[in-house]
Amino acid sequence: MTIVSYQLEGDIGVIRLNHPPVNALSQALRLGILDAVTQAQNDASLALILICEGRTFIAGADISEFGKQPVYPSLPELLDLVEASQKPIIAAIHGTALGGGLETALACHYRCALSTAQVGLPEVKLGLLPGAGGTQRVPRLAGVKAALDLITTGTPITAAKALSMGLIDKVIEGNLLTAALDFAKEVIAQGAVLKRVRDLDVDKENSSAEFFVEFREKLSKRFRGQEAPQRIVECIEAALNKPFNEGIKIERTLFVECMQSPQSASLRHMFFAERMSSKIKGLPKGSQLKDIKRVGIIGGGTMGGGIAMNFVNVGIPVTLLEINDEALQRGKDIIAKNYAMTVNKGKLTTELAAQRQALITGTTDYNDLAEMDLVIEAVFENLDIKKQVFAKLDKVCKQGTILASNTSYQDVNLIAESTSRPQDVIGLHFFSPANVMKLLEIIRCDKTSDKVLEVSMAIAKTIKKVPVLSRVSYGFIGNRMLRQYAREAQLCLLEGSTPQDIDTVMQSFGMAMGPLAVADLAGIDIGYKAREGLTDEEKGDARTYCIADALYEMGRLGQKTGAGYYKYDPETRQRIADPVVLEVIKAQAKNKGVKRKKIDDVTILERLTFALINEGFKILEEGIAQRPSDIDVVYVFGYGFPAYRGGPMFYADTIGLEKVYQTICEFGSRYGEAFWQPAKLLKQLVAEEKTLSQWANS
Repeated sequence: MTIVSYQLEGDIGVIRLNHPPVNALSQALRLGILDAVTQAQNDASLALILICEGRTFIAGADISEFGKQPVYPSLPELLDLVEASQKPIIAAIHGTALGGGLETALACHYRCALSTAQVGLPEVKLGLLPGAGGTQRVPRLAGVKAALDLITTGTPITAAKALSMGLIDKVIEGNLLTAALDFAKEVIAQGAVLKRVRDLDVDKENSSAEFFVEFREKLSKRFRGQEAPQRIVECIEAALNKPFNEGIKIERTLFVECMQSPQSASLRHMFFAERMSSKIKGLPKGSQLKDIKRVGIIGGGTMGGGIAMNFVNVGIPVTLLEINDEALQRGKDIIAKNYAMTVNKGKLTTELAAQRQALITGTTDYNDLAEMDLVIEAVFENLDIKKQVFAKLDKVCKQGTILASNTSYQDVNLIAESTSRPQDVIGLHFFSPANVMKLLEIIRCDKTSDKVLEVSMAIAKTIKKVPVLSRVSYGFIGNRMLRQYAREAQLCLLEGSTPQDIDTVMQSFGMAMGPLAVADLAGIDIGYKAREGLTDEEKGDARTYCIADALYEMGRLGQKTGAGYYKYDPETRQRIADPVVLEVIKAQAKNKGVKRKKIDDVTILERLTFALINEGFKILEEGIAQRPSDIDVVYVFGYGFPAYRGGPMFYADTIGLEKVYQTICEFGSRYGEAFWQPAKLLKQLVAEEKTLSQWANS
C-alpha cells in the first residue's frame, strides 16, 4: 500500500495520504508528503490539495515516536517546506485534524473542512504543547485569547467554530475532493496568492501584561500542579512579542522540556494505560458478542439512578425496580433532578433530557425483569440482601441474562452461589456519582464465563466508561487500596497531624481532594455502617477508626450535617478548620496511649502514598489486577490521583522501587510491622534491580 500518492487532476495536484487507521504523522508519512510537495514544485500544477483517505484527516502525531530521537524530516522541518511551497497548498479536512494534523493544516496556505469535521490541539493532555508551530500560528489567525483557550484546554472544536475563529477558510458540504477541487479553482482564479500564516501579525488588542497574569492565575487553579499549560502561555506571549522565527525557537525549546518532563511521561503512560485496561489477557478474539438491548436495575437510590442514566444516555431502555411505588418515585425524582442540573448548565436540551427519562420504566415486580439482557443490582451493601435479590433474579430472568452486582466490597463469588448460573454472574462496580465518574471496575468471579466478561467490557465502552478488570478480593482494587490510604490518614491524625495538615499535603501532591475532605463529602456514616457488619478482627486496629467513630457518635457526619472533620459554611459549603475536632483527636490519642507530635509534610506524603503502593504490589502478586497500569487507571479515574503523576504504580517507578522499599522497611521499625510489611513482589523486584514496568513487560 502506498502511504502517500501524488497525481495531477487538470492543473491541480492532489496529495493523498493513506496511513490507516488515523493517518498518524509517522516518519514514512512525513517523508511521503515532503517528496510530493517537492515534486509538485516543478510540474504543471497551479495549486495543491492535501487530502486524506479513510475516516479522518491527520489525527495527530505518531505517539510511538514520542521520546525517541527525531528522524528526518521532523514535523517542523516538513512544515517549513510546506509553507515555503511556491504553489498554494490547500488542506482538505474531514474527521479530525488534531495536534500535528492541525499544525500541518495551519502550515498550508488555505484550509477547507467538511461541516462534520473537528480540529484541535490536545497536546496539553499529554503534558506537552504543540511543537510544530501551533502556538505561533493559531494566535496569528484567531487572536491571543482564542489561542490560549484552544491550546490550554486541548478540547477540539467544530468546523463552524474554527471558521468563525479564522482557523479555516471555508466549510464545505458533499464530496470532500470535489468540493476541495472547486475551492482550489477559486484560489487559482483569485491569483493563487500564497497566504502564509507566519507573515501575519498577532492582534495586540486586549493582550496586556495584566491579561496574561490573570490568565496564568486561572490556569493555576484549573490545572493545579500541571506545568504544560503555563509553558503554553509562554509560547503565546512569544507569538505576541517576538518575530515568528524567534517564537518558533521558544516553542521548540519548551516542547522539548515538556517532552522530557516526568509529568509528560506520566500522562503518556496514562494515555496507553487507559487503552490497555479494556484488554483481557487470554481471551480469544473475534467472537460474536450479544447485544445489550434492555437493562434492568434494582434499586432506585442515588447509585441506581446514576447507573440508569448511563444507559438511557446512549439510547438503551432501562426498567428500574424498587421495593414500593414511593421508593420508585423517589428514585425517578433523583434522576429528574440530575438531568435538570445538566440542562441548567447548558450541557443538554430540555427535549433530550425528557427523551432520555422516557426510556426509564418503573416497576415493583421482579417478573418485569424476565426479558432483560442485563440486570444490575444496586441495593444496600449487605451480602444477605444481595443474595436474596440474585436468587429471585435466577428464577425470573431468561437464560443468558447477565446478572451483575454493583458492590463495593462484597464477595461476588458468594453472590453467584445463590444462583443456578454462576457463569452469568459478574460484578460491575460503578463509582459515585455513577452518571459522572468514568471508572467501572469489572469483577471476574471464579465461574464467570469469558463471554460475559467480553460483553461487560463492550457495554462499558458503549456507556463511555473506562473499564478495569479485577478478581474477587475485599474492596477489589480501588477500595482495598483505599483502606490502607485511609488507615495512614487516621494514624497521622492520631499521632500529631490536623485534618488540614494532611489534606493540604495531598492536595499539593495533586490529589483532587485530601482524604479527610473526601470523608466529609462521602459521609462519615458510610464507613461507620460498613464497619458495623465486621467482626473486631475484620475491623482491624481501633486506632485506625476511633476518631471517625467518635465524630459519628457526635452526629458529625460531614457536609450533610454541616460538620465532620471540618465545619461547613451553610451557604458556600466552604470548609473551615474546627477546634472541636482537634480536641476529639487529642482525647482519642490519650485514650489509646499515643503521644502526639508534629509530623512533617514529607512523612505524611510518604505514609499515605507508600501505603497505596505497597497494597498495589500485593494486589499484583495475588493476581487480583491484570497489570500495574490497570491499578493506575483505577486510581486516576476513580479516586482523584493526579494523572500527571501516572497513578500510584507508575509513581513508584518514578521515585524508584529501592526508595519505596527502604522507606517501608523504616516505617515498619518506626510504626510497627503490622502496618508496614513490604509486599513480596516489591522486595523481589528490588533484589532483581528491576522496575515494575520491566516486570510487567517481561
